Amino acid sequence: MQLAKMPGEKNGDSRGLMSAEAVADARRYHASFPQYAPTPLCDLRHLAEAYGVHRFFVKDESYRFGLNAFKVLGSSYAIGRYLARRAGLRPDETTYATLTSKAFRAACGDITFITATDGNHGRGVAWTAHALGQHSVVYMPKGSRPERLENIRAAGAEASITDLKYDDVVRMASEQAEKNGWVLVQDTAWPGYEEIPGWIITGYGTMAAEIVEAMSEPPTHVFLQAGVGSMAAGVAAVLKAAWPENPPTILIVEPTTADCFYRSAAANDGKRHFAEGDMKTIMAGLACGEPCSIAWDILQHTSDFALTCEDFTAADAMRTLGAPLGDDPRIISGESGASGVGAALALLGREENKALAEAVGLGKDSTILCISTEGATDRERYRDITWHGAFAAPEAEH
Repeated sequence: MQLAKMPGEKNGDSRGLMSAEAVADARRYHASFPQYAPTPLCDLRHLAEAYGVHRFFVKDESYRFGLNAFKVLGSSYAIGRYLARRAGLRPDETTYATLTSKAFRAACGDITFITATDGNHGRGVAWTAHALGQHSVVYMPKGSRPERLENIRAAGAEASITDLKYDDVVRMASEQAEKNGWVLVQDTAWPGYEEIPGWIITGYGTMAAEIVEAMSEPPTHVFLQAGVGSMAAGVAAVLKAAWPENPPTILIVEPTTADCFYRSAAANDGKRHFAEGDMKTIMAGLACGEPCSIAWDILQHTSDFALTCEDFTAADAMRTLGAPLGDDPRIISGESGASGVGAALALLGREENKALAEAVGLGKDSTILCISTEGATDRERYRDITWHGAFAAPEAEH
């Protein structure tokens, strides 16, 4: 594991995307869908005792909209805002009922949304487009798992796996959107493409608002996994604002092979730095080499540390969550979904990370919050890890 302090003054959401009003609009929109319900915030008391901390909470996003992952929150809100603006609706007028009405469909016409994804984001785009009577096209990077491709197709998209790495697939999707007059729904940003990524980040505010409502005391430490960083940015901004007197220490977690936020933090120059190469990791949802520019701006002012972790830390967490202690609730967590928990447990339970744990202030009085962002979205890989011990920790010390 490697740790770097995030640069920047901790003065909140630098982009103004996560205001109380914006988050309320996002949650009102999500709540208008018949599938909406807050996902569980699991209190793992026995796990906390085993690892010598005060409390350990994990939000289980495998229940989100029946799609087994959190990503639909961002993509659905961005698609809703795009459609609403096209029809001249205000954010507070944007609901599932309005967007699916015959009058709206007649006025809006047919639209195709396109995206690049390793799986969960594309499934959210496909599901939302289908639910709102629109079309979607999804491209996936090389090495994507067949089950994730079929889940996207089952949600209504035209989808395919390319021979490109993730960041190049994003560029391909952008080119196809421009060529065909489609609407790109991507959670990374670049000059001239910031509005939709901003809406995606705001959409994740629903998850953060649910956390704030469910917790009777603020966490001391929050572990947020990052690919391009959109979820981490949205959640970090809301949680920091919710407890200004006792703001939690927020740690951004990445695979060692896709460590763009760690590299950017370690450089300490306020600029984004990219990870290169194939970025091979079981945490496919985090295998991104370029931080979203908007997310980077926000996280500089809301998060405290960037932390890298090896594949075995996520695998350890998958097994731990799936075989809980005592009456702790069982959580089925996929490779990317378990990464935040894995990082926390690796800091607390492995002797070689003791100095890092001390550096971030972890101890017996800590209340830890993690988000299991996905369930078993690749069941074959999940069984390999949890049944057969794939990606086992070397000389694990717990």
